[in-house]
Amino acid sequence: MNHPKRFLLANLAWSSEVAAREPEFFTQLAQGQRPRALWIGCSDSRVPAERIVNAQPGELFVHRNIANLFTADDANASSVVEYAVHALEVEHIIVCGHHHCGGVRAALSAPLDALPNVNRRIAGLRELAGRHRAELDAIADPDARVDRLAELNVIEQVQRLEASPIVRAARRPPQIHGWVFGLREGRLLQLTEASAAV
Repeated sequence: MNHPKRFLLANLAWSSEVAAREPEFFTQLAQGQRPRALWIGCSDSRVPAERIVNAQPGELFVHRNIANLFTADDANASSVVEYAVHALEVEHIIVCGHHHCGGVRAALSAPLDALPNVNRRIAGLRELAGRHRAELDAIADPDARVDRLAELNVIEQVQRLEASPIVRAARRPPQIHGWVFGLREGRLLQLTEASAAV
């Protein structure tokens, strides 16, 4: 069982190991951050950004939410993008979705009364599914249908970021990438060519 106490013990072991191996690591970490990339990913516990790309602390500025969504009316996501682009001046924004996404699967089902906040959050994803209904309905396997919508969602979020006034007003607009993570293989697949908002 993943009891929170186990996490505290694991942190103690990790920090002791890092300090023994690199005595200046935490002193340097405390001096500030200069990540080159903003990662917008899903909150799913199976897709930890730093781990799947083997990044070290300080390499990624990370924002995670259900189904890796970016909308202009989401103050949380917008403030993260604004800070990353204007204060940190990241060179890249990576939108990373994943196959077998629960948020995407929920968007292909009827809304659940018990999840009103989730329903509001994924309303745009339901609309995206509606716009691609013919393509999605032609996919017989339900899991493959979810995976395809996850990919379409990444492409949609990349387009939203490219059109975002926050990104377009950047002194140095970052390149925007669309990726999907395959849980079965542990591999990232590039869905879009790197582009810069202009």
